[in-house]
Amino acid sequence: MSNALSIALSAQTALRRQMEVIANNVANSSTPAFKGERMVFREWLLREGGAAPLAFVQDWGTARDLRQGPLSHTGNKLDLALQGEGYFAIETPEGVRYTRNGRLQLDPARQIVTSAGHPVLDEGGAPIVIPAEARDISVSRDGTVATEAGPVARIGVLRFENESALLPASDGTYVTDAPALPAEGTKVLQGMVEDSNVQPIVEITRMMQVAQRYNSAKEMVDGEDERIKTAIDRLARVA
Repeated sequence: MSNALSIALSAQTALRRQMEVIANNVANSSTPAFKGERMVFREWLLREGGAAPLAFVQDWGTARDLRQGPLSHTGNKLDLALQGEGYFAIETPEGVRYTRNGRLQLDPARQIVTSAGHPVLDEGGAPIVIPAEARDISVSRDGTVATEAGPVARIGVLRFENESALLPASDGTYVTDAPALPAEGTKVLQGMVEDSNVQPIVEITRMMQVAQRYNSAKEMVDGEDERIKTAIDRLARVA
């Protein structure tokens, strides 16, 4: 395979992966608290003998956009948004996970849970249970959950020194072995949710740009393939 063909194919592979990431961003543009991702590429040099190095495109990974998404008012008393850094801690069958998706509800056991049914944990790491006789639930900005009978618990809001250590899991959650710290300055807003920070128009524009670059690389591959076929055909005639 020629060098030009190999380089063009490496570009196509990287662009295909970038298209997948952009498509996932667009698909989750209405998912509460979803954080968009960007591809990270790097140049990979191949040196053969004393010849000049060949530069290939390498898919290095993805980077998460950690900026807070817009906050929307819902009026639902169990919808909570975090204003500032940090995550809710939730209990799942696989262990503790973290999320900023505050669309919450009560399960049959009167626990505050996520839409997937996972209990939200208080600052001590225990599920939050609302008394059966309670009718009014309020959540203050410091995360204290109370009813007409008084305080029930305080929601645990945690942060991490290195948020890139959080790995995406299922249902919009993250998992990490890094130590969690209290997010002291973060406010918990009742009756609101954090929207996705993805900007659909921007992502669709990027999608169009990637498609154009992919087609350009394809034209280069097709042209190089035709050149090789022509050269082989001419050499065969001479022989």
